[in-house]
Amino acid sequence: MERVLDPVTGKEVEVVRYSDLGIGNVKRGKVRDVYDLGEELLIYHTDRISAFDVVMPTLIPHKGESLLKLSVYWMERSDRVFPNHFIAVEGSRTIRVKKAKRIDIEWVIRKYLYGSLWRAYRDGRREMYGMRFPDGLRMADELPDPVITPTTKAEVGHDEEISKEGAISRGLVDRETWGELEEATLKLYAFYKDEAKRKGIIIPDFKIEFGSVGGELIQIDEPPTHDSARMWAMRYYRPGEQQERHCLDKEFLRECLRRMGFSGEGQPPELPPEVVREVSKRCIGAYSVISGRERVEDLGLASVDDLFGECRKN
Repeated sequence: MERVLDPVTGKEVEVVRYSDLGIGNVKRGKVRDVYDLGEELLIYHTDRISAFDVVMPTLIPHKGESLLKLSVYWMERSDRVFPNHFIAVEGSRTIRVKKAKRIDIEWVIRKYLYGSLWRAYRDGRREMYGMRFPDGLRMADELPDPVITPTTKAEVGHDEEISKEGAISRGLVDRETWGELEEATLKLYAFYKDEAKRKGIIIPDFKIEFGSVGGELIQIDEPPTHDSARMWAMRYYRPGEQQERHCLDKEFLRECLRRMGFSGEGQPPELPPEVVREVSKRCIGAYSVISGRERVEDLGLASVDDLFGECRKN
C-alpha cells in the first residue's frame, strides 16, 4: 500500500498498486489481482487504471473500493436475470467468486453510436458486425436496436472483432452456446439499462464475459462499472455531441490522454492531479449514483475542456 493525498478531500488516503494476500496463486490483470483457491477465486480490486489496453503509472484513489461496491450491487440484483459467479464480499476490495472455465469472447453490446463504432462510421464504414448502418447518423445517436459487437479476449495487446462463424470455426463456442450467450447478453443489457435509467443514467454500451461451471453458463468478470461500460447522465444527454462532461466512465480518461498525446502507443504518461481528481470522482460517482445515494449534478464534475481548453472538432 501507498499513501497519497486524496484529490477529492485533500487528506491522506491509502492506494494499492499490487495486493499481497499470501494465499493461492495470484494472477495480475490490468486492474485486478485474482487468487486461485481451487474451486473458487478471490478477486482483489486495486487502484490501477488502464486505457487503450495499457496500465497507467498513476493510481486512482478510491477506485478499487468503488468498483467492488458497484460490482456487488449489480451482481446481487442481476442473478435473477442470468446467474453469475458472485459468492460473497471478503473485504473492502475483495470478493469471492466461483471459478469458471472462461469463454474467450468479450461480448460488447451497443445501443448508441459512440466510441470505436462511431469512429468507424465517421470514417465511412457502413457494413459492421453483419449490419448495414444508414447514412446521416450523428455521434451519440441512439440506434433502433442493440448491436452486439463481440471481440476476442486477448491476454495482452488489443482485442479483435470476431463473428459468430469465426468464433465457431476457432472452437471458442459451438452454435448452440453462441445463441445462448447472445440471448443472455441482450437480457442482461436490458436489465442494466432499465435499472440505470431509473437513476437518471444511460448505459449506451458495456462489455460482458461468460464462463461455465459444471456445465452451467454464468456471467463472470464484472457488470457495468466505470471500467466496463459507458454511463451518461440522461439530464445532459445531447445527440451529436461528446458526452464526457457528465459521464461516469473511463471515456473521460481516454479523452484526457488523447489531449496529452497518448493513444496507446509508447510509454504512458503520469496523470496530472486534476485528471486524477476527476477520474476518482467518476469512480466514486458511478456507484453512488447507480445505488441512489447521489445525483450526477451533486458530484461537481469538470469536463475535459475545463482541464484542457477548447475541444478539437471531430
